[in-house]
Amino acid sequence: MARKRREPTSDLEQEGRESQKRKFVACQRCHSHKIKCSGDLPCSKCRSVGCADECAYATRDRQVKVSENYLDQILAENQRLREQSSASARATEIHDPQRAPSRPADAPDSTGIQNPLIGDRAWFHRYDPSSPPIYIGEAACSAFATRFRRFLSGNSAMPHIARTQYEREEKIAAANEADIQWPSLHHARLLVRIAIHQIGHLYHLMMRKSTLDKLEEIYQTQDFDCRASKCKFFALFAFGQAYSIRSEPYSGSRVPGTSYFARAMGLVQILPERTSVTHLETLLLLSLFSYYLNRRHSAYILIGNAMRMGLTIGLNHNIPESQLIDPAERQHRIQIWWTIYIFDRMWGSKMGLPMQILDEDIHVDIPSTISPRWRHEEELSDSEYMTANIKLARIVGETITKLYSRRKYQETFLQRVQKLLKALKHWVETLPESLRLNMEDLESSKKPVVSLHMAFNQCVILSTRPTLLHLLITLRQAKPAADSAGTESETENETASVSQPVLTLSEACIHAARHSHSMILTRWINGSMPTFGYFHAHYLFSSALILAMSSFVPIGNPSDMTGFDSALDLLRSMTENGNLAAAEFCTNLEQVKNCLDAYRGLKVGRSEGVVEVAPATNVHPDNGSASGFAGLSTLASMTANSSMHALAPNTSASAPASVAPLMSTHETLASAPTAQPIQQGIDPYSFPARDTVSGYTTEMAFLEPTMQDFLAQSDIDLGLLHPVDAFFNEAENLYTCHEL
Repeated sequence: MARKRREPTSDLEQEGRESQKRKFVACQRCHSHKIKCSGDLPCSKCRSVGCADECAYATRDRQVKVSENYLDQILAENQRLREQSSASARATEIHDPQRAPSRPADAPDSTGIQNPLIGDRAWFHRYDPSSPPIYIGEAACSAFATRFRRFLSGNSAMPHIARTQYEREEKIAAANEADIQWPSLHHARLLVRIAIHQIGHLYHLMMRKSTLDKLEEIYQTQDFDCRASKCKFFALFAFGQAYSIRSEPYSGSRVPGTSYFARAMGLVQILPERTSVTHLETLLLLSLFSYYLNRRHSAYILIGNAMRMGLTIGLNHNIPESQLIDPAERQHRIQIWWTIYIFDRMWGSKMGLPMQILDEDIHVDIPSTISPRWRHEEELSDSEYMTANIKLARIVGETITKLYSRRKYQETFLQRVQKLLKALKHWVETLPESLRLNMEDLESSKKPVVSLHMAFNQCVILSTRPTLLHLLITLRQAKPAADSAGTESETENETASVSQPVLTLSEACIHAARHSHSMILTRWINGSMPTFGYFHAHYLFSSALILAMSSFVPIGNPSDMTGFDSALDLLRSMTENGNLAAAEFCTNLEQVKNCLDAYRGLKVGRSEGVVEVAPATNVHPDNGSASGFAGLSTLASMTANSSMHALAPNTSASAPASVAPLMSTHETLASAPTAQPIQQGIDPYSFPARDTVSGYTTEMAFLEPTMQDFLAQSDIDLGLLHPVDAFFNEAENLYTCHEL
């Protein structure tokens, strides 16, 4: 009976499995004797006659039937890998010919398995021996901004912008020498209550009522010399001042509360041999306030100390009820540990640094609500909110580990991204109703809820923005169309040349950036955004970069550039008010804007027929085509001349009806044309809050049918999608000296 003919398939993995099945043939001895062979090795006939050692099968070259399209696909992939390999080799020789020995020709290619951005060893910027280099992790937003500027200018040697807008050690030491004293009881009460109201509900840093009772006790007993209590309350006083006054002239610092912070830091330097929970509370407070001074490294070190001290007293384990009877104290111990855990993951993600403890080493319970409930509410943080924060921090830690580390993985890059997005989708789908945003009235949502959703959006951006930058590079490398203004059909053809997963992840990144931008803008309009906080400035900077990139891709919107400009205006305003983090991000964003304006100027020159050579343009050694502004000009003309309905991410035929309001809302937010640089910025503060957030939801990125299809695939074959790692073609990390 004839076997049923198998249809040819383009699935590489299935072809591999089929090729492993050996066609049934007889061994050479059975074939020559024309007898039936069992097909074993050795076969039963050879064993029975004692010729097992001579049993062998002839090697045959099977002929299989495949489609012509499959062969063309294989040939195109082979050619692409050859060009990519030769280009990478040339780039390595140009940048540093003596950096590392050449790779053997027979070494396996790990493209798509490990992120090529993370080289085998770190690259160090040449520096003065007295000033060691500072590591810039690839997950850091400032590093991503540098890569975007290099893309815009076409200059791969464009230097990274170092962080210089932070409070120096000299000023902190001078503030400590001022020997600041305890304030009056009335003022102390005010500062502590302000601190509890502003940060005590975002993170569990203390038992609220017990802290207020302890303050009263200190003033009643005049016990002002207890080092542990003084450290903790001076740290709280620092937050109270940061949220209540605009400046602190006598401290010499731009951030109010620095004097109290400096005094607490001076007292906490003597490490206790027997760590107390109070000491851990102080370290948490000081680590968080370090971000207000834009001292991210100090914050990371302080939380590392808290982590290790917590391990010495077993915070990562449950303590028996017989040894700690009070349920509030026991739950406080649990929540303090998980706050340390959250800070460890979140702080590390800001700089691309590894987490300091594995989840497998944590055996303590998740926070829960104690009885009576009124006791829980006056002392502890909401258990549902903390649980959601813990789960999100865990995903953030996995994002850094799986996408930005040097660990070896068998999965491809996009497979790891898929798993992370599945976890994020499950996180947002299982949120309790009390933790969901009210998009009709954002201010009706509690401050911790808004903060939680902005952290979620940042995690989505962190997971997907490498793919968005890859999309820009792919479109830039498309065939130049200098002699054509570009048509809608050309735009569709260019988009079709990019794989659907790349487009899907890029859309998710843009959705998350627009949502964060709208929430921050709304809070600024309503006057509810803190002056000296770090995280709003950070999220605004991160989303602004994505909005600028969105204006260049067909799946984005040219009017997103106005969102970029409004973010820059807002950061400038925050800088004028003394926000050090905003000053750093504003400097970075202004450099990005300079690159954007230079590109716009070149684009206008090209449209008028002016032929000029950009000084920062690189020429590809193979074909001599410009790889900088020339490619961008093609891309932008292709985008700008396409119809608006083709550019809108929410107007595809497969888009759900629930996303329909996005376009009109976003046009309200950002309607200025991108062809002309905006000199004075826009006035986003005149828009009502409803117009800035209507149409955006946290789960919007996961509602697209293409995203649902991407997440539903159980075993993605990304063999032909390895170019997603192409933007990671620099096997070096960004290092910079202190003063560069």
